[in-house]
Formats: sequence, structure tokens, C-alpha cells
Amino acid sequence: MESMTLKCPVTIKAKVTESLKKQLAAGIQEEVKKVDMELQQIEFHAKRLMTEQAKQDAQGLVALRQQIDAERNKRLEFKSHMVDKLKETAQLEIGAEIVQGTMDRIITVNVGDDLQKMINAEILLEDGKILAFRN
Repeated sequence: MESMTLKCPVTIKAKVTESLKKQLAAGIQEEVKKVDMELQQIEFHAKRLMTEQAKQDAQGLVALRQQIDAERNKRLEFKSHMVDKLKETAQLEIGAEIVQGTMDRIITVNVGDDLQKMINAEILLEDGKILAFRN
């Protein structure tokens, strides 16, 4: 066998621009709004569930309260993480490069190829347009 076809990841990086910073911030703010709505829904449903539980079985109130608090804490933790991420986004320097994710690609390798060079591929974007392919 002289060659082999492989599937390997490609890192997608983006050059930071004002447009990208605004786009990232808007996405994060949208996530924070969703979490706030979820928290409101949890509170609304919690009151109803607690009332129903009290009528049926008062002993189950503690377990129900713990479950509700766990859900609320999960959302609050996520919201805190997103607020931190928003602060980090605001501090990104224009021109810096950030990782936005990965994609897979199919490559054919031959005997003698530098595998390390081939699998460390990157695509650099600026405002959604490809600027460069890097190996």
C-alpha cells in the first residue's frame, strides 16, 4: 500500500474585527436573554409545583425544592459563564486570531509525507471570508 485516505480535523480561526466582536457579543447577549427567560419560567412553574406538592404530600416539598434549586443554579452558573465570556469578547484585540471551531477534511497521505504538517491544517477567516490555508 503506497497511500492511505484519512479523515482529520482542520482548525477554523477568525481574525478579530469590529464586526466579529459585535457578532460574538450579540450571540452571547442572546444566550443571556434565553437564560433569563428560562429562569423566569422556572420560578413560575416552581410556585405552581410547590403548591401542588404541598396539597399532595408535604414531605416531597424538600426534594422538589432541591430539584428546582439545582435547575436554577445550573442556569445561573451558565449565565455567569456567558457574562464572563462577554467581558472577554470586549477585550479582544483587533487583528488577533481566535479559534472558532473545527471541521473535518479528507486527505490522502503517501509514504514519505510529513504527517504532522498535514494534520495541523488551519483555515483563517476574516468576516466570514477565507484569507488563508495554513499547514
